[in-house]
Amino acid sequence: MRKTMNSNLIFFDIDGTILSHRTFTISDSTRAAIKQAQAKGNLAFLNTGRTLAEMGDDILEVGFDGGVYGCGTCIVYHGDVLYHVTISTDMIPALQQDLRNCKIEAILEGSSAIYYDKEYTNPVARQIKYDHMNRHDFTVGTWETPDISFDKFCIWPSSKDGLDAFHNKYKEMFDFIDRGGNFFEVVPRGCSKATGIAFLRKHKNISYENTYALGDSSNDLPMLEYVKHSIAMGNASERVKSMASFLTKDVDDDGVAYALRHFRLI
Repeated sequence: MRKTMNSNLIFFDIDGTILSHRTFTISDSTRAAIKQAQAKGNLAFLNTGRTLAEMGDDILEVGFDGGVYGCGTCIVYHGDVLYHVTISTDMIPALQQDLRNCKIEAILEGSSAIYYDKEYTNPVARQIKYDHMNRHDFTVGTWETPDISFDKFCIWPSSKDGLDAFHNKYKEMFDFIDRGGNFFEVVPRGCSKATGIAFLRKHKNISYENTYALGDSSNDLPMLEYVKHSIAMGNASERVKSMASFLTKDVDDDGVAYALRHFRLI
C-alpha cells in the first residue's frame, strides 16, 4: 500500500551518526530507537556516502526500509533498486590513468564491489584497504578486475597541483566533496544525499513537512539543507552544527534515540 502524506521519512547517515567512530559499532539504544520509529509507521532509510558494496552485515541487520547509497547514486526500497547511476565503463581506463598521472590515490566504490590500487602511501587509504580486505561481508577487487564497475570514488591527492589538474578536467562530470584532511569524495554530477531524498519523497508521496535527517559531516550538508527537520549529532563538525535545526547528543551518548524522542517519532 502506498504511504500517505502523513507518514514520516527519516534518513540516517552511517559513520558518526548511527555507527560510533570510537567503538565502530551500532549501539543497542540506536537499534531499538530505529525499530520503535518504524513500529510507529515511520520509514527509516540509510543515507550514506557508502555504496551498497560497503554495507556490512552489522548495518543491514538493523532492518532499514531502504537506503540512499553512494551519495545519491543508488536508491533501494525494501530490496528493490529504484535508481542507479554508474560511471561509464568507457571512461574508466582514462580516469584511472589520469588519477595516476596526477599522483592521486583513489578507492573506487561500486554497488557490487570496492576496487583498490596495488599500493597506497596515504595512511587513511591504506588503513581502509586493510580493513575492507579483512571483512568477510565485503566484495573487493583491484583496478585491473575484469568488468570493473563503480558509482563513485574517494581520492587522496599528493599535491594541490595534481588535484587542480584532475578537478579542472573532470569538474563538469563530477561533484567533488571536500571531507577535510586531504580527502575528497567524487560523485557523478547532480547526485547527492538530497537528490536521493527528493526521489523517495516523490516515490512515496511524502510531504516536505514530514522529512527528517540525522548527520555529522560535510557530505551530510545537502540532505540536512533539504529536509524540514535537520538534526546534527553532538559529535558533528561545527559547519554541520551551525546549519542544523536541532542539535542532539553525541553518537556515543544515545544521540539518535534522543533526537527521535525529541521529535516524538518514538
